[in-house]
Amino acid sequence: MVQPSAQPLRIPGGPVSAAPTVYDVAQRSGVSIATVSRVYRNPDSVRRETRDRVLATARELGYVPSANARGLASRSTGVLGLCFPDYADPDAEAGAEASDDDDAAMLYSDQIIRGMERAARRHGYALLIAASLNGGPASLVSKVAGRVDGFAVLARTVPTEDLEVISRRLPVVILAGPREIDHLDHIEVANADGQRELTRHLIEDHGLRRLAFVGSEESSPDVEARFRGYREACLAAGVPVPAEPDHRASLMTQTEGDRAVDVLLDRAGEPPRALVFANDQMAVGALRALERRGVRVPADMAVTGFDGIPLSRLVRPALTTVRQPTVRMGEEAVGLLAQRLADRTREPVSLMLPVTPVRRASCGCG
Repeated sequence: MVQPSAQPLRIPGGPVSAAPTVYDVAQRSGVSIATVSRVYRNPDSVRRETRDRVLATARELGYVPSANARGLASRSTGVLGLCFPDYADPDAEAGAEASDDDDAAMLYSDQIIRGMERAARRHGYALLIAASLNGGPASLVSKVAGRVDGFAVLARTVPTEDLEVISRRLPVVILAGPREIDHLDHIEVANADGQRELTRHLIEDHGLRRLAFVGSEESSPDVEARFRGYREACLAAGVPVPAEPDHRASLMTQTEGDRAVDVLLDRAGEPPRALVFANDQMAVGALRALERRGVRVPADMAVTGFDGIPLSRLVRPALTTVRQPTVRMGEEAVGLLAQRLADRTREPVSLMLPVTPVRRASCGCG
């Protein structure tokens, strides 16, 4: 495959404004300081109309609700943050219990955390992690943004308008997905390139032409890019391909991969000869379902994943996948934050990291 360049793409940045205070928000909103505090500490105790007015004012002013926020411009906390959705997969944890590999249950976000932890130690920082953001953006801002010198966030975890507010106060690096805020540092991987090369391998090297792609119901820039690469490979080879994934899973877990097999194989018409999953967790679940149904992999059905999590090499047959440089992504994120903290005026950087197709037994290799 063509390896994308990891050279930074530089684009103009934006100015850093003076930090507003809780007094500014209260005065502009027409409420007391105590009410502003309750909006962030106990939002259910404030009427929705008032809460929305306070939050809208805070966004407009660029207010970061923390006792530390007023000193962020001149005082270091010695802490970096990482914010991401909770990708926990109980099936992956259960499978790891039967393995001698301590890393078996590590998923995508775990690998990013490992990379950030390593790099943070080298730069003299601690790492604060925020997952399962059920409290919403306001909760994220109050719990994380005011307690760190800078933080990394997975794309589309936090609404763009909230990231705009936070980024006025401290450095932010966006991980994965397309660049949505031009003045922020950004890191993504070559999702489309990796999926295109893997799909081309199935078609040209294994002669498979009835393929099915399994994506996700929830909008994911990574999954969208992978499906785009899949379609491009199919179209280039003259293989019929729909405009949408053949199946969209509600969650990208092993259980949903198991269910996807039943949905696709029980449809009318000829079954596919290859199942192309948007991540490894679903693909591992599919291997279990195919074995239960008596479908041999790869003799009757090829299966591929994406991400390159440790579990992918431990299942049988070993899973063909595309390995992301997730640990490196975490390390690069810390590096960009450290550089931004040293010089807030430097031009924003966008990194595209290459991926590596890994051919194993589940597609007929190895």
